[in-house]
Amino acid sequence: MTTTDDTAVETSVDTTTDIAARKAALRNRLKDKRGSNEAPARAGTAFSIAELREHQPAFRGLEAGHRACQGCGEALGARLVAESAGPDVILTNATGCLEIFTSPWPQSAWRVPWIHSLFENSAAIAAGVEAAMKHLGKSTKVIAQGGDGGTFDIGFQALSGMLERMHNVLYVCYDNEAYMNTGVQRSGSTPHAAATTTSPAGLERMGKRHLKKDLLSIIAAHHIPYAASASVAYPVDLRRKVRRAMEVEGPTFLQVHCPCPLGWGHESSVTVEVARLAVQTGLFPLVEFERGEVAGVMPLRNPKPVTDYLKLQNRFRHLFSNDPRAREEREHLQALADHTIEKFNLRGEEADPLDSEGADTVRRGGLVA
Repeated sequence: MTTTDDTAVETSVDTTTDIAARKAALRNRLKDKRGSNEAPARAGTAFSIAELREHQPAFRGLEAGHRACQGCGEALGARLVAESAGPDVILTNATGCLEIFTSPWPQSAWRVPWIHSLFENSAAIAAGVEAAMKHLGKSTKVIAQGGDGGTFDIGFQALSGMLERMHNVLYVCYDNEAYMNTGVQRSGSTPHAAATTTSPAGLERMGKRHLKKDLLSIIAAHHIPYAASASVAYPVDLRRKVRRAMEVEGPTFLQVHCPCPLGWGHESSVTVEVARLAVQTGLFPLVEFERGEVAGVMPLRNPKPVTDYLKLQNRFRHLFSNDPRAREEREHLQALADHTIEKFNLRGEEADPLDSEGADTVRRGGLVA
């Protein structure tokens, strides 16, 4: 997948400046190998696997060779989380796409201890593992994983209980906004007006009637030490948030937005572009909470219109039909994005906020180190 390969180079460093320096160094090395009489490599030149491997993270918790669909945002998100978390972890995994494509018996793409839980109890299993590790006097971090179906809906009771009991567990929700593994059924995370197999667009309705559940605010209401949203389009930001969540004592939560080419109906080559537009339109804000209070946001200098995001996805294609309701729904979605931008002050508190094109996050009171 083009987007995943391009991101692999970017995610090996921590700042966009370092990314450019690393790419320049790679091009110079390739130039030296070809001979000084040849023209230098142009931006975007493909590198050999050996060259790329030299600049990959030292540890890969989720290996290549799994069976995810081409362009799978969840596979990219899980790889970034596993690499950032490191080897001293134990993972639990709710039933879903991630479990299916990484562990077809007798194979596994995981290089860390990994437990397949039921659809609804990844958080409960993780809480039990964490209690056992604490009893043994070990500091190994426990990470629970689930999709939006197993987090927003089926597994929310176990998740809420784990948070309330203050278990030292990081819960990661890979949010692809529907029950993708079982056939693209709507979930509590499915956006308003999106078409799924159980909320089809037609004469009776224009896709899903209800709004996407604001799960991050619900999680923050548990007053846990740290909760944040992240996107596979901003890997540096995602890695930083994983490291932050790993360092904190107590329950932490990450909601990672992961486009699904199959369920969303977009080309597999534009996964990262679609994810980036979700952030840049304000439909999926990147926010951090600490003890229930907003602690940081990624500002939007020039928010893009939601139509830029919608038109790339077949699940919203009915919103561009001649049906008079289509325009109303587009305007409704734009109003929702505008409300989110206002709610979290995504335009920034100063005249010249940092831009969502970068990888920085503005904190209330200063920049994150």
